[in-house]
Amino acid sequence: MRHRVAGPASQARGPLAEHGAARKRLSAGGVAAAALLRGRRMNPLEVFATVAGLLNIGLLVRRSVWNYPFGLAMVTAYAWLFWQARLYSDALLQLFFFAIQLAGWWAWARAGKVAGGVPVARMTRQARIVWLVAVGGISLGWGALMAGATDAVSPYWDGAVAVASVAAQILLARRLVENWALWIAVDVAAIGLYASKGLLLTAALYGVFLLMSALGLRQWLLTLRKEAAA
Repeated sequence: MRHRVAGPASQARGPLAEHGAARKRLSAGGVAAAALLRGRRMNPLEVFATVAGLLNIGLLVRRSVWNYPFGLAMVTAYAWLFWQARLYSDALLQLFFFAIQLAGWWAWARAGKVAGGVPVARMTRQARIVWLVAVGGISLGWGALMAGATDAVSPYWDGAVAVASVAAQILLARRLVENWALWIAVDVAAIGLYASKGLLLTAALYGVFLLMSALGLRQWLLTLRKEAAA
């Protein structure tokens, strides 16, 4: 929350207003998802993964270490779903996610707390450039490998989502604010990819992820300002 002097009334209204706004955004996402999925038989495993994902992202935005159990459940379910859809890059990505989430859980548990959550930091300009170039180059290389060695559908699109997701997850485990900016880009690309493969519930979930990633970026930036002013 923004560092400022406020009376008791405004201090009480601020969190309630933010909570109400977040609930309205999630409700809008739910209505859109319901409209999208009307008349489509839902895969129970996809439903389970979606619910686990919503809990995971909600706790991440609040900087709660308990996001990780739900994240582990989500990636386990999606590994099988993506393999069935021949999105092999994303299926393999879930194995990485499982390992990195275990490591992230351990790191967050040791980090201590600041204002109800873990402390956060940001990258230097040079580090941002290096990471962007690396993500772009590795995405092209991985896409070419998947196109030549497998029967993967949309290998470059799928590969770019997978590689950028790996980078974003590493930045998240390191508690760097830039992870949210990268997740926003991943979410935009993933919505189109999954919708084109008939994974409509997953596409709707990533629409919610997009909204929550934007909220996460805002909240973490406010946390940085608060820590700097303390």
